[in-house]
Amino acid sequence: MVAPQQTRVEVGVIGCGSLAQTVLLPILKRLPGVTLAALAESDPDRLQAAHRCVPAAAVHADHRDLLRMKSLHAVVVSVPTGLHAEVAIAAMQAGKHLYLEKPIAKSLHEAEDVLAAWRQSGVVGMIGFNYRLSAPYQSARRQIQAGRVGAMIGAQSAFSTPSRPMPLWKQARSSGGGVLLDLASHHVDLARFLFQQEVRAVYAEVESRRTEQDTATLHLHLAEGLLVQSFFSLATVDEDRFEIYGHSGKLSVDRYRSPDLEITDAAGLPGNLRRAIRRLNPWRQIPHLFEKLRTPRREPSYPQALSLFISAVRGGGQPSPDLLDGYRSLEVICAAEQSARTGRSVALTPAIVDPEKGAQR
Repeated sequence: MVAPQQTRVEVGVIGCGSLAQTVLLPILKRLPGVTLAALAESDPDRLQAAHRCVPAAAVHADHRDLLRMKSLHAVVVSVPTGLHAEVAIAAMQAGKHLYLEKPIAKSLHEAEDVLAAWRQSGVVGMIGFNYRLSAPYQSARRQIQAGRVGAMIGAQSAFSTPSRPMPLWKQARSSGGGVLLDLASHHVDLARFLFQQEVRAVYAEVESRRTEQDTATLHLHLAEGLLVQSFFSLATVDEDRFEIYGHSGKLSVDRYRSPDLEITDAAGLPGNLRRAIRRLNPWRQIPHLFEKLRTPRREPSYPQALSLFISAVRGGGQPSPDLLDGYRSLEVICAAEQSARTGRSVALTPAIVDPEKGAQR
């Protein structure tokens, strides 16, 4: 743990692909009290590109060499999914606080090993479900807790992207690809976060349109009976929205259309008025849309998540979402895959996780 009086936290980044270069490195460079001290990447071109962004950082072709740096307090891991468990475990065994991009691993067995290493190490372990930290989702959770739209009736969500060139590992489930791990894992986490309930049953249909398992529909039955219906695809348009229906109204988060939570009362008038005003005054959305188009990978919740991680490293306790949240999301994804294979709904009995013993199935 970083001593409270210590003003700077030395951080290393393992994995210097597109996400690291366009999002993680620029944010870490700007965070107060952070020294971006080291980079590790096996691909020479990516390592060179990342080093241009952080010229003062030490560079390593092997993450194990980075983890031997005694001065490093923490690492941010953004490697291909198939390597998440291996690298995360090595980092924690080296005593480094860990920020791990989602998903926690490509299988539950690997994820259990990650949880065991986390328990044994005593370090901070945070998972990259950054969207739950965005302002509209934080607001939506508060509104649900306050009963703003009354008793919950149901929810629906969609998260999709156009077909884009992707590395080979992202094109096959066996190496950690597919839309369930890539996109659905985020909305599974959001369902748990928003409603504070675990998923108890999943029904899923999965298709391979252009790459393996690139399109899916999920029906998530939560512990108190709420149904969340979701669509995910890597082969259509950019969309990311979550809609929550209650007896007294509706809450809507649309990440690409508005920075705000929209609240529609059951009578519909306030929401209709807002939509009419928006049609009459389309300039209202231009600053947000321009920012999204100018830097499509820029998302306000990324700096919030990394700031929370650094605060925890300085002694602020375990942050949320933690590695157990990553495990819970992966449980649902694996159940969805089983449902898609069998054509049946799959019940979940989440593993009991004892802080002293790790995951037990």
